[in-house]
Amino acid sequence: MSHELVILMATAASVALIHTLIGPDHYLPFIVLAKARNWSISRTSLITFLCGLGHVASSAILGLIGISFGLALANLELTESYRGQIAAWLLTALGLVYLVWGLRQAFRNRPHTHIHAHAPEQVHSHEHGHANEHAHPHIMSSKKNLTPWVLFVIFIFGPCEPLIPILMYPAAAGSLWAVLMVAAVFGLVTIATMMGVVLVSTFLVDRLPSRGLDRYSHALAGGAIFLCGVAIHLGL
Repeated sequence: MSHELVILMATAASVALIHTLIGPDHYLPFIVLAKARNWSISRTSLITFLCGLGHVASSAILGLIGISFGLALANLELTESYRGQIAAWLLTALGLVYLVWGLRQAFRNRPHTHIHAHAPEQVHSHEHGHANEHAHPHIMSSKKNLTPWVLFVIFIFGPCEPLIPILMYPAAAGSLWAVLMVAAVFGLVTIATMMGVVLVSTFLVDRLPSRGLDRYSHALAGGAIFLCGVAIHLGL
């Protein structure tokens, strides 16, 4: 392995780490949805991994196709820009729809008091909500199964902007092996960083006091995802 390739791989790893950490859209949706939908650690890990894999692989494949056809870097970056706009709009739409749905669920599940009198001296009351009692199991199941697929599609469109410029250097040298190595390092670091941040944050969020906020968990998740989409539009 040449000295230049080692430096290029180290650069790819560093850029992937920073790119992922400074982009909350890489991990925040998984954290808030895992909390709202009570995903297990294994389910959260699998969904994050698959979305991260789709996120990196789509850009890597696009880069390899561009390199194969001799497309200029500017053309590839323009394509990535279009993909980024689509992903931002999809993420914003998902957050908005989920926010509205979450507020509707919170309103339907607002606690109310029932008073029962069994005898003049025996009176008691209790609070409860009805949303979960009236929800059909197959509807709830379909909602839970649809959300990860929507996220996966969004991450397929979401570009890894720094990857393609990094791939162009070994491509210019005519080394396909170096291109594949750099793409693999970038992808592994990106996915590992996503999963690490998501799992640690989920662990910490689960231990925060949330009494009184549980019925707003879906609305809060939708709001967080919506803000991620808005932040992308604003270039934050």
